[in-house]
Amino acid sequence: MNLRHTLTLFCLTAVSGGPAASESSAVKAIKAEAGQQFFEAECRRCHAVDASDPSYGPPLEGIIGRPAGSVEGYPYSDALKAAGIVWTEPALRAWMEDKQGLIPGTKMRHVGITDPVEQAFILSWLRT
Repeated sequence: MNLRHTLTLFCLTAVSGGPAASESSAVKAIKAEAGQQFFEAECRRCHAVDASDPSYGPPLEGIIGRPAGSVEGYPYSDALKAAGIVWTEPALRAWMEDKQGLIPGTKMRHVGITDPVEQAFILSWLRT
């Protein structure tokens, strides 16, 4: 069984009992660890989380709640700078799934992450 199947099974059995606010710290830690693995596989080739770690794309440290196109010194596309959105979890899910559908004209190369479970794990990691 691969990582995605294992984590999906975990999510369906361990997390389905209630809202995220009622998750134990152990479940949150497991989700964040899984999210880190998905981040490394899907996002790390272009993005770092830590702003001090060099990367091609803008760092994602503190992205949740940050206005789009706002990392000082990063050459964002005009479309992203003018989008006027804040990176909330729903906005990040929409971006992961279909960035051109959310903000047409961006320059980020990206192959969508359409699996909502994978998105949830990545967001768990970014929240840390």
